[in-house]
Parts: sequence; C-alpha cells; structure tokens
Amino acid sequence: MVVSMRVAVVGGGVIGLSVAWAAVRAGHRVVLIDAAPASGASWVAGGMLAPVTEAWPGEEHVLALGSASLARWPGFADRLAADAGRDPGLRTEGTLVVAVDSADRAELAQLADYLASLGRQTHRLGSRELRGLEPSIGTSVRSGLSVPGDLAVDNRMLLAALRAAAVSGGAEPIAVAATSVRAGAVELANGSTVGCDVAVLAAGAWSGGLHPALAASVRPVKGEVIRMRARAGALPPPSRTVRALAQGRQVYLVPRNDNGLVLGATQYEAGFDTEVTVGGVRDLLHDAELVVPGIAEYAVLECAAGLRPGSPDNLPLLGWLEPGVLAATGHHRNGILLAPITAESVLDLLAGRDVPAEVRAADPLRATAYCGGS
Repeated sequence: MVVSMRVAVVGGGVIGLSVAWAAVRAGHRVVLIDAAPASGASWVAGGMLAPVTEAWPGEEHVLALGSASLARWPGFADRLAADAGRDPGLRTEGTLVVAVDSADRAELAQLADYLASLGRQTHRLGSRELRGLEPSIGTSVRSGLSVPGDLAVDNRMLLAALRAAAVSGGAEPIAVAATSVRAGAVELANGSTVGCDVAVLAAGAWSGGLHPALAASVRPVKGEVIRMRARAGALPPPSRTVRALAQGRQVYLVPRNDNGLVLGATQYEAGFDTEVTVGGVRDLLHDAELVVPGIAEYAVLECAAGLRPGSPDNLPLLGWLEPGVLAATGHHRNGILLAPITAESVLDLLAGRDVPAEVRAADPLRATAYCGGS
C-alpha cells in the first residue's frame, strides 16, 4: 500500500517533470515549483540517449547508470504517451560515431577498444559503409562505429508530454521561483512558503543555491546548440544521430522530424552566462560541415545556450540530503537519458525501498569527498 505524501518538486525541467509525473502516478499529492517550467537546459538539449558513445575510461559508474536508464526508456515512453495522449518523440534509429582526420580516427579506435573491453557491442564501419547508411555524410569522414542501441528523443516533444501527463495526473503547478529548500518547506521568491512532507530538489544548475549541502557540488556548464532544417533541394539530414570527432573537437548532429537537425557539443565553464557566442556557433558549423557538407544549404532556425548541472565526477546527485529533502540533480549532459531511472529511484526512496544497484554510486553526500568536506 502506497502512503500518499505531499511532495514538492522544485524544478520543472526534464528531471523535475519526470519525477512529478511518476509521483502523481504513484498516488502522491504533488506541487511542481518552477517560474518557467519546460525551459532551461532541457529545452535547449539535443536529446541524445547515448551512454555507450559517451563512455569514457574512469567513468564506468556513469556508463552503468546510463545503460540501466536507457533500458527503461521504451517502457517509459510508452507509459508517457498513454498518459499524455501525445507522442514523446522517442527515435530508435541508433547512433553513428565518426572520425575525420587521422588523430580523430586513432581516438575512435581507442573508444572502440575500450567499449569492447567492457563487452559493449559496436560495429566498425569504413567510409563506403557509412555513406551507404547515411548518404549525407561527407567524403572527409573515413571511419566510424555503429551503435544501434544508443537512441535519441525530441526533447521538446518530451517536455510537452511530461508536462501534460503530470498536470493531467494532478500535479499542481506553482509558477514562482524557489529561493531555498529545507525539511518540510520550500521558500518562494514572492515571500510565501510551500509546506510538504518531502521536497525533491531538481532545479538543475540552480540547485546549488537552494540547499547548503549542494552549494559546492553543483555548477553550471554552458552548452550551445544550433537548430536548422533542410531546405527544398538540399540533401536530407541523417536519419541516425551522428556523433563526430572533427579535428579534435566533438560535435553531434541529432535528426528531428520534418527534415530538422540539431547541432551541439560546445561546453564551457562560464557561470550562469546563457548568451550564445560567435565562436561557439562558428565552431559548431565548421565541424558539422566537415561531417555533413550539405548543411551549408540548410536554414538556421535557432541558436541557443543552456546550463547543464555539472557535478564533480559527472554522476548525478540522487538521494537524501536530510530527512524530508531529496536531491535529484547534477545530471550534467545526461538529464534526458537518466530521467526514467531518476524518477523510479525517487519513488523508491519515497517508499523506503532500495534504489537500483546502479544508482547507489550517485549518493549526493559523496560529493563532500570531492569538495573538501569531512
């Protein structure tokens, strides 16, 4: 039997909305606190669900957590579509990782060897095989990996579906910013207080300013994206997500419906600056054009920047900060990927159950070890 609690979810990005939807679905009374829900980094994101192609030596816990969440994504999307009455935008075509110059190819080979050592399935491809799969890939791309299990989602379709499902399920939205979170209460910018049994702190890059336990362990990491669309007569964008190593830089190209394409991968430590820079746009376009030359004929629809919530070790901060306050933040580049397992874990914690094994390494109080705490 579920004991219904009043749960205040602080933050209306993909994590907060996923937690709010899961909590109302489980029978809790939910208040969703965010001055501008479905915005911020979640609105800007490319929407990759790619734990394998983003794997990095030394971050095996990140890979394990991402893989566990990816396995939950099809069921998560199906339930969300049913509750929201709309398509959440999951794409299952898979991912290609490609390399341009010789140094990029060497790095790609190292990634392939590393993934093979972990038993992760990839398929090595030559230039002809790559263009057989994706004719828009240029001749400068000489090698690649196919990772069919790494997926993608249209982040804006996802946010709309999550918001609809949470509100229709009974979550009460409060369009006011939170200023602090403590056991039993969330203080708001208008001077009022929202009482609750449990507060879930899911405010992304702003989480560090809302509870002292997170002050030194969540930081903003700026990322820029360009949205574009193939015009009449231009080659259509790739059908798969393409992650590229282009002259030492990373760029991703994520397809959208109606010949749309999202470019991204810039990453800066720039505080809370959300202005798009000329240099960021220049680098994204230069690198993407090396991979898919036809984008020179595309229409630019939008340039935007978002702030990812970084943590000291790239794992999220997921668990109890104190009795009555849960953290669900610090997801860095993987907020959309980790939404299913994060929401599931919050429900487990609310019910007093053990979280999935892959989540245990994300205990938020571990961060004191990285930030000089005792």
